[in-house]
Amino acid sequence: MEKKSRKRVGLLGGTFNPVHLGHLRAAEEIREVLTLDKIYFIPAYIPPHKDLEEIISPNDRLKMLKLAILENPFFEISDVELKREGTSYTIDTLKHFSSNFPEFEFYFILGNELFVEIDTWKDFKQLFELSNFTVITRPGFSEDSSSLIPLAVKNDFRYYKKEKDVTIYLHKSSKTLAIVQIEGIRVSSTQIRDLLRDKKSIKYLVPAPVEAYILSKKLYVKEAVLNRV
Repeated sequence: MEKKSRKRVGLLGGTFNPVHLGHLRAAEEIREVLTLDKIYFIPAYIPPHKDLEEIISPNDRLKMLKLAILENPFFEISDVELKREGTSYTIDTLKHFSSNFPEFEFYFILGNELFVEIDTWKDFKQLFELSNFTVITRPGFSEDSSSLIPLAVKNDFRYYKKEKDVTIYLHKSSKTLAIVQIEGIRVSSTQIRDLLRDKKSIKYLVPAPVEAYILSKKLYVKEAVLNRV
């Protein structure tokens, strides 16, 4: 009998403050390029590298995510970091998924601007033993892909192959690092918060239900403080 291959699952962490079309489009493109069976969106409780004064409550961010992914059967949400509370470290999240779901092959997804600073993350050397990594770049990114790999971990990887817009490296643990170029949509959560504070429209930058939720709750109208309740 032929052995059944493990499901390929993407893990996309973030503050999602708020979730926007850029997040969703990037996830959809990555899902297609890597033929992932599904992607988990993982909202952080307290992100270690963000200004807490601009972050609204975990409950509101979770509700907006649920509204945003409602119509995509390949997207799901994991509230593991919200339930854990405290600072949300990726190492703890990857340990959770790898130990609780051994039947899945995981692909941790992040932008190149975060990946180049991964040596500042907690227990960063262990991350690549727990999951494959997928690094997103945009068209016009001219640097050689290997320059994205931080010096602190560069010797742990070797070039493997390139397929169209995907360059793959192998980690010494046998996990992969895929550097993937996508088209995406250029929008940021900071841009959306700034527009709301200036009382300007965010239409077509976030899903319509998310826009309605933000406006009904009057979110981001003034500086918000993280609600830990």
